[in-house]
Amino acid sequence: MRLTAEQVRAFRLRRQGLTDRDGTGPVDVARRLVGVQAQVPSAAAQAVAVRTATGSVGDGTVDAALAAGAPLRTWSMRGTLHLLAADHAPAVLALLASARSWDKGAWQREFATAAQMTALAAGAAEVLADAVLTREELTAALVAHTREPGLAEALGSGWGAVLKPLAWQGLLCHGPPAGTRVTFTSPRVAVPGWPGLPDPDEAARTVVPAFLAAHGPATPAAFDAWLLRGATPKARLRRWFADLVADGTLTEVDVDGETRHARTADLDDLAAATAPDPRLLGPFDPYVLGAGTGDPDLVPPAHRKEVSRAAGWIAPVALEAGRVVGTWSAEDDQLTVTPFTGPVPDLADERAVWSRVLGRVLTLPP
Repeated sequence: MRLTAEQVRAFRLRRQGLTDRDGTGPVDVARRLVGVQAQVPSAAAQAVAVRTATGSVGDGTVDAALAAGAPLRTWSMRGTLHLLAADHAPAVLALLASARSWDKGAWQREFATAAQMTALAAGAAEVLADAVLTREELTAALVAHTREPGLAEALGSGWGAVLKPLAWQGLLCHGPPAGTRVTFTSPRVAVPGWPGLPDPDEAARTVVPAFLAAHGPATPAAFDAWLLRGATPKARLRRWFADLVADGTLTEVDVDGETRHARTADLDDLAAATAPDPRLLGPFDPYVLGAGTGDPDLVPPAHRKEVSRAAGWIAPVALEAGRVVGTWSAEDDQLTVTPFTGPVPDLADERAVWSRVLGRVLTLPP
């Protein structure tokens, strides 16, 4: 089956709720996208709201869902905080844990030894078994449990480097919001009926098709870049895709000369996909992160630095035919688009959408 990059972008926009705005809330959106990046909470709220017909960043739906344990907020893809649907989270974490990136010598020299990580894992399982702790309380409890006072600085770091492996092993996640303070607990506390992590090969049978349903068609390398910046062992990655092709779940397709994988169930939708009107997306939007800013079908290579900025910031973007054609801002209630080249697309409808999402009336320049 031959497809164009424009068809692929149109398919992704519809599947991600950006064509019809048919998302029903944080859990539905997180499940569709296999996670919503939540490193910046306001960006996650925008990503959810813009995919619904009536949501806004101030409606409290994300905080209410987190308090109820669905979705889960934890370190996941690429080591960044995400909202994950509770039924997807065990499988996603199992794939991340299977790479065991913390076993690498370079990681251990920078952060913690293998013995220290083993002690931290045992400590987290015990101290978070039935508790919700602030970062300071968690640090004190783990230092006391491991008798490793030298770990206090790493445990207290806002980057969470030594906590991420604990999250990937399903031992730790973020607890309910406590004002401006971060809390931590166990997924067994946060999610009723938490089943633990499945076998990685079985988990791949859930995560790979779910990813392709929203972000496909894609190559195994693109999937791995989204998952863990290419850290999955290549033989294992190839086997996951080959097994899904063999049983008919996936089909190889041609996208402008490149072989990619799609869910077999999605082939008719891919063939019929047509691009919607121009769209505006907020910072760190999953539509951009799913493909990655290095995808030339999505972001013109000459303008990548305008989208992927210093300190890992992913800018709000304007789309035309699903491709990034500029960035935008909403300073002083004026919606200003900075196109890469050419004229600004017609954004009258998007002005109304983002007025609703941000909870303030935006105006377009004359």
